[in-house]
Amino acid sequence: MTIAVAFEDSTPRAEALARIAETFKACGIEDARREAGLIFCAASGIAPIELIVAPQAQVGSATSRIEEFAARRAVGEPLSRIVGKREFWGLELAISPEVLDPRPETETIVEAGRSLLEGLGEEPLRVLDLGVGSGALICALLVEFPHARGVGVDISAGAADIARRNVAACGLAGRAEIRVGDWTSGVEGPFDLILSNPPYVRSGDFLALPREVRDFDPRLALDGGTDGLEAYRRIAPEARSLLYAGGWLVVEIGAGQGAEVLAIVEGCGFVDARIEKDLAGRDRVVIACQPA
Repeated sequence: MTIAVAFEDSTPRAEALARIAETFKACGIEDARREAGLIFCAASGIAPIELIVAPQAQVGSATSRIEEFAARRAVGEPLSRIVGKREFWGLELAISPEVLDPRPETETIVEAGRSLLEGLGEEPLRVLDLGVGSGALICALLVEFPHARGVGVDISAGAADIARRNVAACGLAGRAEIRVGDWTSGVEGPFDLILSNPPYVRSGDFLALPREVRDFDPRLALDGGTDGLEAYRRIAPEARSLLYAGGWLVVEIGAGQGAEVLAIVEGCGFVDARIEKDLAGRDRVVIACQPA
């Protein structure tokens, strides 16, 4: 479906912005005026303040690009996908249709990992990111720990390419290896920390996801099987053989999955397992320790 948003090069910015906002509102986009401003600035390259100080300036040569961006956002495509990048943990990361769009709540994994490792000082830490996607988690942790090295694994070659691109852009190419693989197959430990934001959406719930997720994130990174727990059943036992004694597993979880994922990791022999909440107060990650 295509939704046209059209105006002339001579159209004043304020008028163009109003038309975009009206279209977005009709399409069910929340906070349509704000979204219109974000799209307008991203497409035209101007700062938001210019919409305030020069609202009657003509749109000019940016018209076609603004129209394209607005039409894509009108059908639900997130701005991050349109511009091909997302800020995560203060890093600007490239994204593509092959990777999950890293969202702010997933920073809870990074915060948990940092808290677990920060007492180890300048030791040569090793970190493993399973289902590396864009590389958001491994990049964030390696930036936090300059003496750490990491391995990221993803079954998607396209995702691995994006992760390598982001690792290089963050100046981490010498400390991170990105592989294509099926979870831990072929990975050699031991590691101090294993991270994962695995697929955890129940297959039957997929169509009920918000369209920004359902239509634009790769299903491979979302669909966790009938009960949403297939990935945890793979990761937990395999992680046991790859962690140092006293090492940690940190995984993101979906709504209502905390107790079930705790049961999985504890059933595999992990200890000190617990749930951490995100900034919104929702259960977000499960942390579990390899017995000493």
